Amino acid sequence: MQESLIMYSPKYTITTPMITLIGRIEAAKQFIDHAPLLPYYEKKFRDDAMVRAAHYGTHIEGNELNLLQAEKVLQGESVTARQRDVQEVINYRKVMEYITSFHKGTERERVDVNLICTLHKMTVEKTLDESKAGVLRGTQVVIRNSFTGEVSFRPPEAKDVPAQIEELISFINESTDQSIHPLLKAGVVHYEFVRIHPFVDGNGRVGRCLSTLILYQEEYDIRQFFSLEEYFDKHASEYYASLQSVAKNDGDLTEWLLFFLEALAVELQKIKEKVERISVDGKLKQKLGGSPLLLSERQLKIIEYIQATGYLQNNAFKQLFPFVSEDTVLNELKSLIDSGIVKKVGKTKAAKYIMM
Repeated sequence: MQESLIMYSPKYTITTPMITLIGRIEAAKQFIDHAPLLPYYEKKFRDDAMVRAAHYGTHIEGNELNLLQAEKVLQGESVTARQRDVQEVINYRKVMEYITSFHKGTERERVDVNLICTLHKMTVEKTLDESKAGVLRGTQVVIRNSFTGEVSFRPPEAKDVPAQIEELISFINESTDQSIHPLLKAGVVHYEFVRIHPFVDGNGRVGRCLSTLILYQEEYDIRQFFSLEEYFDKHASEYYASLQSVAKNDGDLTEWLLFFLEALAVELQKIKEKVERISVDGKLKQKLGGSPLLLSERQLKIIEYIQATGYLQNNAFKQLFPFVSEDTVLNELKSLIDSGIVKKVGKTKAAKYIMM
């Protein structure tokens, strides 16, 4: 049996840039986790992350759908495209939904080979021969850069795959203490999975989803607002080069882990900036005692407008609601004022409505 050194003792050096990136990630996580958001925006952020994950997570491997087409597919709309591309996007969403439900169990569930095979089967549904879906490979393969066609590296022989997958699973389940930082653990799992390349196809997609599951399990789900896939796809050459660097550096994962941390830090900073622009003021949440904000679609649209422009005046009612009477809009505003969400400044029709 081939021994996997990476499984038991991943080789890397914690550098100053890595510490800096971990600090940035932790700061952004803290802010995002505690930002008071209306349910409307909570859903909007999650839906956006799902679309980006499904699109970029498949686009990096040659899927030809653009972001708008992927969004339409996930909304159940038809697009003119290859059926395989459409199916890959649908499958990716199913896998992401599955790992979200998996990590939300009442008790921490252990990763096992059945879970990994299930993730693969869902990933390649209707795009790969059923006899190979969810089945560890029995043949030798090589991994190629999907952009250049060059051989990136040669995975272990097929006979060694079952044992190395079990070693990876042990690493995932047993390294739950502080022996390795959760962010580094997720990066190690991502690399080690694609190194083993346990299936004939779909390993990159499964590996990215599996590393996301590790982040979720290690309390880094960050409200499921993030998508590492976008950074990976937009920096595809660096992504593949950093993965290949491990073999070139005699099994040292430092370069890859630095790239992985950079991806998460950049993504979370973007999310943090978006949340800052639309989050409900913390004092408002305290005033409402943390109770759910049951707002109508019109009220949500009013709040979104005020947060974007700073205020709302009567002369903008028609722009916001072309087919709604002024009295109806004023009633919606009155409810927001009574709830302490919005306040009116001024007495006449030139009065402004602003956030409390």
